[in-house]
Amino acid sequence: MYYIGNHLSASKGFAAMGRAAVKLGGNTFAFFTRNPRGGKAKAIDEKDIEKFLAFAKEHEFGKIVAHAPYTMNLCSAKEDIRKFSKEMIADDMKRMEYIPGNYYNFHPGSHTGQGVETGIEYIAQTLNEIITPEQSTTILLETMAGKGSEIGRNFEEIRTIIDKVELDDKLGVCFDTCHVWDAGYDIVDNLDGVLEEFDKVIGLDRLKAVHFNDSMNVCGSHKDRHQKIGQGNIGAEAMKRVALHPVLKGKPFILETPNDDEGYAAEIAMFKEWMGE
Repeated sequence: MYYIGNHLSASKGFAAMGRAAVKLGGNTFAFFTRNPRGGKAKAIDEKDIEKFLAFAKEHEFGKIVAHAPYTMNLCSAKEDIRKFSKEMIADDMKRMEYIPGNYYNFHPGSHTGQGVETGIEYIAQTLNEIITPEQSTTILLETMAGKGSEIGRNFEEIRTIIDKVELDDKLGVCFDTCHVWDAGYDIVDNLDGVLEEFDKVIGLDRLKAVHFNDSMNVCGSHKDRHQKIGQGNIGAEAMKRVALHPVLKGKPFILETPNDDEGYAAEIAMFKEWMGE
């Protein structure tokens, strides 16, 4: 089974997102838990949740992928930002239990000049404080392009975070194709080698979801600029090889390309054609 979808607006609720996903041809989706630039989350509507869960079951949805706001930085040099970010992720973990068993993806953060080791310590500390044995949500660390002082620019940094978290069974990784390419991993000419390295450093059992994006940049640019599928430097053939790779079978693939609904529908249709539908 394959699962493909895109980022949808959560402003109208979960049931509306489910219908929008199906309208575009998808059977999963991603959504921001609150405004991408931060702010208070919308109140949970339990009736809306019930409708969505029934709809998702009827349409055989895969796991959906929540995304933390971009303003969340667990390893900022500023204590007030770290405190705000901790409160945000703790609140999101409670809210995620209304849609149990799904994924919560976040950018590990930027150390803002403190150094990678200090940044990783802050990230792990917060995760140790907010993760509970009872939670059904798997928290995904996203692979990053490495711009500025971003943490997660290589597999080793992500592995180090995981190693410092006590309840590490609650952690996974979201593999962003644009980000790993921009970070210097050649998924065009050496996809098998990149996935083998991921397995050696992190473990493929941790790879839970894929952000499926082409890139405007050359490999190793560390810039993070997404492009439509087949219109970037990764290219359609390499993206197809990612989509069809056996170790990624059954993972939710989330489009974050610069598109409108018509463009997303076309990319979803392309993905489904690759899958033989």
